[in-house]
Amino acid sequence: MRIELFRRESSSRWLVAAIGGALCLCAALPLDALAQGIPALTTTPASGGGTTYSLPVQTLLMMTALTFIPAVVLMMSGFTRIVIVMSMLRHAMGVQTSPPNQIIVGLSLFLTFFVMSPVIDKVYQDAWIPLSTNQIQFDEAVNRASVPVKAFMLKQMRDSDLTMFAKLAKVPKVDKASDLPMRVIVPAFVTSELKTAFQISFIIFLPFLVIDMVVASVLMSMGMMMMSPVIVSLPFKIMLFVLVDGWNLVIASLIRSFA
Repeated sequence: MRIELFRRESSSRWLVAAIGGALCLCAALPLDALAQGIPALTTTPASGGGTTYSLPVQTLLMMTALTFIPAVVLMMSGFTRIVIVMSMLRHAMGVQTSPPNQIIVGLSLFLTFFVMSPVIDKVYQDAWIPLSTNQIQFDEAVNRASVPVKAFMLKQMRDSDLTMFAKLAKVPKVDKASDLPMRVIVPAFVTSELKTAFQISFIIFLPFLVIDMVVASVLMSMGMMMMSPVIVSLPFKIMLFVLVDGWNLVIASLIRSFA
């Protein structure tokens, strides 16, 4: 038993000593030598004082940037307003799982692309094409791309929201609202979009609420208090929504609200 314990302690000591020696050897090597050991992760100076990264580094940066695309779609486009109105419409009709969430999100994304197509075209022409042909640097492309995006957000937001966030951020007064930084414009835009989405949802709720009240009153007058009014009113809501061509009305109203 003692011999076995001695063997285990000896092997553990040798393992710790080997790891310590390897760490000391890595610390003693210069950083250039370590970088040469990974030739794929390299950078080379480019013309104009820039830096060109190797393909693995570019792939890593691109994969990292892809994680921020949902946040960009949510915060800097009309997706917030559209998806909230679509979800509220489903709740107003009383159908909790139809259409499913995948349909709601997919339709909201396509409507967002439809609404944002002029902004996307402007960004593509002014920023992406010059950047892809090496006419401008990445920083200049970002500045050019932010101009139409800022114009879209400023057109949709309320002045009160923009003023509130500008005061909270303690930003100096500017001549034009477009001169404000994105850290002020984006939260003001999202707050304004939430207000607009709930206002539209309130208008959508009203006719369905009237149907619920009428059905509940009829059932109570007939003495059928044990029957849920939701079950009876659901077919009438669907029939009314189909007869007035509700999907076209809601989608057209949403698109016109961005004009």
